[in-house]
Amino acid sequence: MGDGARHLRVVGLEAAVMASARGLHFVGMVFALCAPAWLHAQTAPARWPERPVRFIVPFPPGGGSDVVARAVAIKLSDAWAQQVVVDNRPGAATLLGTDLAAKAPADGYTLLMASSSYAINPHLQKKMPYETLKDHAPVTQAAYQPYVFVTHPSVPARNVKEFLALARAKPGTLNFGSPGAGSGGHLAVEHFRLASNTSMTHVPYRGGAPALTDLIAGQIQFMFPTMLAVAPHTRTGRLRSLAVSSVKRSSVMPDLPTIAESGLPGFEATSWNGLMTPAGVPAPIIAKIYKDAVQALRAPDVRDKLAADGAEPVANSPEEFSRHIRSEFEKWGRVIKAAGLRAE
Repeated sequence: MGDGARHLRVVGLEAAVMASARGLHFVGMVFALCAPAWLHAQTAPARWPERPVRFIVPFPPGGGSDVVARAVAIKLSDAWAQQVVVDNRPGAATLLGTDLAAKAPADGYTLLMASSSYAINPHLQKKMPYETLKDHAPVTQAAYQPYVFVTHPSVPARNVKEFLALARAKPGTLNFGSPGAGSGGHLAVEHFRLASNTSMTHVPYRGGAPALTDLIAGQIQFMFPTMLAVAPHTRTGRLRSLAVSSVKRSSVMPDLPTIAESGLPGFEATSWNGLMTPAGVPAPIIAKIYKDAVQALRAPDVRDKLAADGAEPVANSPEEFSRHIRSEFEKWGRVIKAAGLRAE
């Protein structure tokens, strides 16, 4: 190699080193500018929360999501040394409270106890005030409550297979009640009807209590109420329980088979609830809420309260809860479309 070539190589090497040095200097400047925000994001959970946290429940006080929210709120208040205030905001089929949470600041100071209505409403409402699957961030599914497949004792079927044989032999003659068109109890039966390819007649009521009253009187033949609502009547023999609608047997009624193991593999229809926040809450805060909420849900006294309400604790990860919501969204969309239900 000649002197000229060696000179050019040295010059080129020097230029590369200088360029690299300038690049490192630039990266260092950028890091210095960004470091305060980055450090704040990482250390925020240690200082959060610094004031009370609002826990929105889009239902009236008492039962279901409210029971779960209040049990968890007590534990979170203790863990955070800040009051977690349950704020009941019922109305518009849970849209009112859910929308309020969606529009709250994304700072972690607003929680939402969402329910299965979150995945159902978009398919039944003409206009949604928030964007489902985008305006809220899942934290953890708190619990689920299976429906109980109950019949009037006069129905000549002792199990799901016998009931399906009866329904296929006499299509359209079996009437079922629900708390109202589009309710969880209604959609659960529609899902059952579609999965079993049977024909049944829906009788909507204004609430679950009058529907249950007519079932006990024999005015309708069956329905899918919640476990808590039906347990006293099955114990006295006024109603007959055939199965539960969850994939797994209930710890509250462990001797009762599931619909899935009774002839319809994979069948599932449950009422569920779970913690969410407004979209955009920093990941470290979501992680802290998740960790402490899961610990609360695993506490023996909380599990006892859920069991007394007929509910099963879940406490899954944000990613698992997100997949569950999307799966429910797609399933109920198919059921509502196939059943021909129209938006209200």
